[in-house]
This record gives sequence, C-alpha cells and structure tokens, in this order.
Amino acid sequence: MVRLIPRETKFFQMFAEMSANLTEGARLLHDILRDPSNLIQRVDELQAIEHRGDDMTHAIYTRLNQTFITPFDREDIHTLASSLDDVLDYVNSAGTRLSMYKITDPPARAADLAALIVQQTEELTKAVRQLGKDKQVISHCVEINRLENEADRIGRKAIADLFDEERDPIRLIKIKELYETLESATDRAEDVANVLETVALKNA
Repeated sequence: MVRLIPRETKFFQMFAEMSANLTEGARLLHDILRDPSNLIQRVDELQAIEHRGDDMTHAIYTRLNQTFITPFDREDIHTLASSLDDVLDYVNSAGTRLSMYKITDPPARAADLAALIVQQTEELTKAVRQLGKDKQVISHCVEINRLENEADRIGRKAIADLFDEERDPIRLIKIKELYETLESATDRAEDVANVLETVALKNA
C-alpha cells in the first residue's frame, strides 16, 4: 500500500531555493569585503537574506513533519536543511563582525576567503539540483572539499601574516576573528557536502 503513495518531491525544489539563497548571501559578503562602502546598509541586506534562509529552513522542517513518504531519509533531509542554514549563519556572522567592529578596510585575504565560499556555495547549488537524478553529486562534493582545503591554507597564512604585521592589538583581534568566521563558513560548506555525498551513496 505504501508503494502506491507517491513520494513528496517538493523537497528538491525547496533545497534548490535554499542553496540559491545561500549563494546570494555569499556573493553579497564577497562584494562587501571587496568594497565595504555603504557597509551598514549592505550588512542589513545580508541579514535579510539570512532571515529568509531561516524561514526556508523552518518551511522544510514543517513539510517534513507533514509528509508521509519522503524522497530520501527523513534524518538526512533534516540534516541537509540544518547544514545549509549553518553555512549562511556564518556568512552572516562575518558580515555582522564588519559592522559591529567597524572594520571599514578589511584585508584582501578576507575577500579571498569569501571568494572560496562563493565557489563552494555555487558547487552546493549544482549538487543540490542533481539530487534525485543520479548525476554528478559526488563530483561537486569533491570540489567543495578541495575548496575547503584551499581556504585552510589561505586562512593559516593570513593569520600568520596578521601576527607578523599588525601592530594594533585591537585590530589584530578583530581581523583574526573575521578570518576564523570565514574559515568556519568553509568548514560548514564541507559539512553540507558530506551530507549530500551520504544521500547520493544511499540512493545510488
């Protein structure tokens, strides 16, 4: 009897919308770090994207609770939504630190890290769109992991140079925290890739 009930495929569209919103947030953060003019207004825009992401996450949880047959494991749906939301939380946190700490001249390395986050979110969007189609999900996950390794390398060098070159201890603390928040965003993107890889392998 269960086989006669169609699986709810709306989740695929919801995840595609959620990952597109994440990419929009990552691109805005990258733009802000390259050119921090109108900082407060643009950080507010970033927070609006993050709030929209929260609403999308809640919508997935609600539909999950209302759905009998899901396209893949319920636990994986919940974890994927939560993991995508975590990435956007860290993207927003990086923007918040710019305004909160009044960092009006962020270092170029911060923009470099943000550029890697953009690339990761673009790969996540491509991978999410392939869910349920038995296509190149895992290859996108491999690329996300590679980008995370690159972010680690850039982040370590950036922090080492910061301690060598920065003479203002307050600014050092602020910029170090900004770097660490950006790196955490790349780590969370890798977490999403791990979830997607698990889903793909389970449903191969």
